[in-house]
Amino acid sequence: MAPSAIEIQGVDDTHATTLFEPLSVNGVLARRAKGPPLARGVAPFTNSDFFKGPQTNKPKARRWDDLLNQEAKARKPSSLKGAAKYLKNPGLISLGGGLPSSEHFPIDRIDIKVPQPPHFSEQETAESGVVKSIGKHDIANGEGVYDLSVALNYGQGTGAPQLLRFVTEHTEIVHQPPYADWQCILNPGSTAAIDVALRMFTERGDAILTEEYAFCSTVESAAPMGVQSIGIKMDAEGLLPSEMDNILSSWDPSARGGSPKPKLLYTVPSGQNPTGATQGLQRRRDIYAVCQKHDIYILEDEPYFFLQMAPYEGLGSPLPPAPASHAEFLSSLVPSLLSMDVDGRVMRFDSFSKIIAPGTRTAWVTASEQIVERFTRHHELSTQNPSGISQIILHKLLDETWGHAGFLDWLIDLRVQYTKRRNVLLDACEKCLPKSVATWDPPMAGMFHWVTVHARSHPSLTTDSPKSIIEIEEEVFQAGIERGVLISKGTWFRAEGPGPHADTIPKAGPAGGHTHTVNGQKRDVEGNSKDVMLNGTNGHANGDGNENGVGYDGDDRIYFRTTFAAASSEQVAEAISRFGDALRAVFQIE
Repeated sequence: MAPSAIEIQGVDDTHATTLFEPLSVNGVLARRAKGPPLARGVAPFTNSDFFKGPQTNKPKARRWDDLLNQEAKARKPSSLKGAAKYLKNPGLISLGGGLPSSEHFPIDRIDIKVPQPPHFSEQETAESGVVKSIGKHDIANGEGVYDLSVALNYGQGTGAPQLLRFVTEHTEIVHQPPYADWQCILNPGSTAAIDVALRMFTERGDAILTEEYAFCSTVESAAPMGVQSIGIKMDAEGLLPSEMDNILSSWDPSARGGSPKPKLLYTVPSGQNPTGATQGLQRRRDIYAVCQKHDIYILEDEPYFFLQMAPYEGLGSPLPPAPASHAEFLSSLVPSLLSMDVDGRVMRFDSFSKIIAPGTRTAWVTASEQIVERFTRHHELSTQNPSGISQIILHKLLDETWGHAGFLDWLIDLRVQYTKRRNVLLDACEKCLPKSVATWDPPMAGMFHWVTVHARSHPSLTTDSPKSIIEIEEEVFQAGIERGVLISKGTWFRAEGPGPHADTIPKAGPAGGHTHTVNGQKRDVEGNSKDVMLNGTNGHANGDGNENGVGYDGDDRIYFRTTFAAASSEQVAEAISRFGDALRAVFQIE
């Protein structure tokens, strides 16, 4: 049966239920042929409902009136943006808007050279890439559905319909949201979108939940709004649902500076920044269940969703084969929170920054119709929409050149390339980092690697002037700089700031005995298997301390974030070697 086919399932002798198969890559063109024509003028009204398939038998999202703050509720539609709906009237001459004439745009044509699937490398693109031309009057000349006369002019707060159609179809193919009234909206990057979300859902004095170590831009966006970030303890799969439940169940405003019980969770489920942790399927289900229990709305930030990788198999192991089909690739991904969102309580942030290029400043949000409508009202009077040049270039690349099949081919290739990079870094860690003081869990997604340094064998701890956690962290950081490697301090990412732990002096103890993970299995420094139940961040046993007997009050863990995203393989290996040299110098390891 074709992916766009309709199946009628009998219920009884007099009734039937119409079942629509989920959209697939092969069903996109048939879907488009049955839908309304794509709006092609300047600043046309659009939304995802123009491009979605039938949502029969799906419930509508619940209402979130109590979640929206006064600013979000007070926003009205833009009078000028609203007038654009009349521009489609045949024969209408507009003297009402402030749209400049395209004859005064000083750009007549843009040519871009892009790869053709499956030949994605720089060299292949140079040799066999295709040149796509974008003219000023392609629509009028019958040469396209999007041109510079439109892209260089003002647009709607939802973004251009040409690109919105693509991301709506992509969202339906990948996530199949289980409620009916979901929509997408384009925006100029997830950082901007998160800022809008915080301005919609929080008031000064509120608190939001996030991972104990979190994406610092979100924490730093919330802080000047008077919103404090509450860190949830983590393990190798990210935030712990039981810890989240405990925080919410025992919430005492008087102990939290007067903040009411949080109503927002911000989380990065795949390849979390900075720890590299990836939530498994059951972990995501458990997190969603806790959010249902306490009526928490979820901000699901997923820039690394498609950079999920096979497990690291150990030093020198061959790369696993790439997925053989689109279906195999998509089924290998841990399902999103959006895909299990029966309530409409997830606002998902997707972005082209990590999977195409950050300079496009183009991303999209998926949420319920009510929330997207309020988001649009904010957009209309602030950032408005992503750059028109970025939108039309992405349209030419994704829709006109690759299509959904080519885009998935690109994502599969990107996964392979980042897996290679990750393995280079992990091989270097196995070779170069002193395991008597350094442990790690190989990341299963994203761009980041989180290294735990155990401070208890620091030489100062046996002297009359022992150093604190934060002093040892700074010493390691500076030792790296002196040897020509920049690594990020873990305290930069702690949701609640460095905290009292940073000033503690760890208890002195012998080096060794720590564990790290290879292929999901805890190993001691000799490579022997260990059965360790995680309950702290990165390789520490359950209870109040870890397998080495260092309790919370004497916690000796220091964290550093490294990345395998940008530097060459040779540079990554050399940088880790320098990091290892820095650790040996600081801890006086021969």
